Order: sequence, then structure tokens, then C-alpha cells
Amino acid sequence: MSTPPADSPSAASSATARPLTVAVLGTGIMGAGMARNLAAAGHAVRAWNRTIARAQPLADDGVRVVADPAEAVRGADAVITMLLGGPSVLDVMDTAAPALGHGAVWAQSSTVGPAAQAELAALAHEHGARFVDAPVLGTKAAAESGQLTVLAAGPAAARPVAEPVFDAIGRTTLWVGEDGTQGVASSLKLVLNSWVLAVTNATAEAMALAKGLGVDPERFFEAIDGGPLDLPYLHTKSAAIRSGDFTPSFTVEGAWKDARLIVAAGERAGVRMDLAAAGAERFRRAASLGHGDEDMAASYFASFDRDPDE
Repeated sequence: MSTPPADSPSAASSATARPLTVAVLGTGIMGAGMARNLAAAGHAVRAWNRTIARAQPLADDGVRVVADPAEAVRGADAVITMLLGGPSVLDVMDTAAPALGHGAVWAQSSTVGPAAQAELAALAHEHGARFVDAPVLGTKAAAESGQLTVLAAGPAAARPVAEPVFDAIGRTTLWVGEDGTQGVASSLKLVLNSWVLAVTNATAEAMALAKGLGVDPERFFEAIDGGPLDLPYLHTKSAAIRSGDFTPSFTVEGAWKDARLIVAAGERAGVRMDLAAAGAERFRRAASLGHGDEDMAASYFASFDRDPDE
């Protein structure tokens, strides 16, 4: 019986019969949970974070924490990048990519937009890696519980390695194409995020207006209860505002970055994103008031010239 070439899909399938070696670059709000779930699924996980102290707790979950991104990716079957934006990913992978093995799968999961994704795909091609455009949809809680939705576009040859990785971090994987270089999955992520950010800002403004007008928020929720205007995400973000607990599932700074990506992508496509542009300004104001590291529901504070509870 002949042995399939080392870079064939069937060979990759054989490789996935054993635990994979997976490097996770970026262990912030999302990456830490992803690394833990990969380790829990039996994979050998190496984690790198720019501030290494933030990654150290992962060692208690069987993750090997390393100080150098090249060390993390050397010999890995798969690499996940989960950093703040395109420039950060490019900076880290410029250092790490030369250590990638030929045929390694690079799942680029940071929200960077389709333009930056194409540049990163070119870097992967230069170093012989199989590039998968793989942004994720979900919050910190979803990342920690392995319930993310993975939006993926990449070559069929990458799937035997990519799919066990995605199964460990998510509840479902939506493959939207076989070409990861065009940013098809990243474009879908921006469409989804445009809706998420719009709902977040609308919730924040409604709660701010209720505060300003002296309206009891309970009356608002009673009025929409069970109707077409009611939705779970409204309750999630309003709960953060009403409790004053802005522990981040996604930060104001991250939302500001994504809003700018959405506006820029719309401009390139000839689409005016008026709400996204206004939302970006709200996130900028909230960050300037000292709420950048808080949950994006803290865009609530952008509605006031001073602390509304003073």
C-alpha cells in the first residue's frame, strides 16, 4: 500500500489521529479560554503573550507558556493568532513565521478586516504555511466554555488539522470558502460585528436617556418584554450598565478598533456606514474618559459630560 505524500489531505488526516501541537499567540480575553479548551481536548498547547505574566496562569491548565513567539510555533501543527489587530499580528508573525514548519496550519482569528488579512495570507504563503481566515464570533464566556462560532475560509488540505482545533474551541464551524487569502470570513465577521456594536451602542444610549429623563429602566423592559423589540443581547449589555459591573467580555478599545475597521471596509466598498462611524466616536469618547479596558457596554459613559452618578 502506498504512503500518501506528507503534504496531502489524507496524510494530514492520519496526523490528526494523534493529539496536535497547537500554538496560541495572544492570551487575552479570548485567547486564554481558547488555549485552555485546546489543552482540555488533549492537544499539546504552547501559549505566548506579549505580557507573559498574563499567560502564566495557563500553566495550571497544562499549557506550556513560552516567552518567544518563534519558540511557540516551532514544530507546531497549527497556530492560532488572537491579537488586537492587523499591525500586532503582522509584527508578531514577522518574528514567528520563519519558525513555522512547511504545511503548518495558521488560523488567523484576530479581527483585522479583509485588507489586512490578505497581507497576512501573503506572509503565510511566503513561509509555506496553510492559511485559514478564521475569525470567531462570541464573548469571553463563549471562549472559556468552548462555545465560539468559528467563521472559516481556507484550503481543503488545511481542514484535517484545522477542524479538530476548531472543534475544541467552538460549538460550530461555518466554512464559507476555500480561499483564505481574500478575507471572505473576515468580511462576514465585520458584518456581524456591525450589528453587535450597533446593538451595544443603542442599549447604552437607551439606558443613558432613561437616566437623564428619570425613567425607571424596568418600565422600558416591561414595555418590550417578549415582543419583537426584545432580544437577549439587550439584556446582557443593559445588565452591565445597571449593575455597574463592566468586567470585559469585549473591551471598549477593541470595539473602537472594530468600528473603525467596519467604516473603512464600507468606504472601500462604496458603502456609507453612518451608524458605525457614530458608534466609533462613542467608543473613542468612552476610552478617553478612562473606560477603554472595560466592557464595551461602557460606551454608556460617552453620553455624559461627567459621571452620571455624581
